[in-house]
Amino acid sequence: MKLSVHKELRELRERLLATAHAMSAAGLNKGTAGNVSVRIDGGMLITPSGMPPAACGPDDMAIVGEDGTASGPLAPSSEWRFHHDLYARRPEAGAILHAHAPFATSLACQRIGIPPFHYMIARFGGNTVRCARYATFGTQALSDNILAAMDGRSACLMANHGMLVFGRDLDNALDLAIEFETLCEQYWRTRQLGEPVLLSDAEMAEVVECFRWYGKPRAS
Repeated sequence: MKLSVHKELRELRERLLATAHAMSAAGLNKGTAGNVSVRIDGGMLITPSGMPPAACGPDDMAIVGEDGTASGPLAPSSEWRFHHDLYARRPEAGAILHAHAPFATSLACQRIGIPPFHYMIARFGGNTVRCARYATFGTQALSDNILAAMDGRSACLMANHGMLVFGRDLDNALDLAIEFETLCEQYWRTRQLGEPVLLSDAEMAEVVECFRWYGKPRAS
């Protein structure tokens, strides 16, 4: 049993590092920006602080327990706190991804949320995507602001900072992050033409209901 658990943890370390590489390849991050984590029994695995993915190996992925205690050769990401708090608040979150993606960050620096300009906003749980209030990175205040912005949502912008999404696993979180950055780009471009025509609350409510089954694994 211990050997099986060790093998599973090793595979998760490799997948976590591969996801960090994929974030860079997709243009979501550059250098040491951003971070990603995955839930494990008793806590989470998270990318280390201040290290670009290209300089990391699987064993460099840090463990943070449910009590906030870290272990591993490198310190966990300075943003570990909001990952920790979001896992505690949202049991459906299996992986969390934070990025300084260009279009999401551009909107976040304007401190504006994203209104229902496109029905795919509902992919993230409601008829808007909120922008969390600004606080210094790595602080409890930032985590508290993110938890508020993520209430009933699986994505948010972070004022003067970037974006955050969670998914059921690493692959899903990465897919959602790419989709979210695409929506941010579309909203940014739409605003160059003027204020977009927004979908109504009734129209968005219908789409939100449809997304209760969209993209979910088929029940066995």
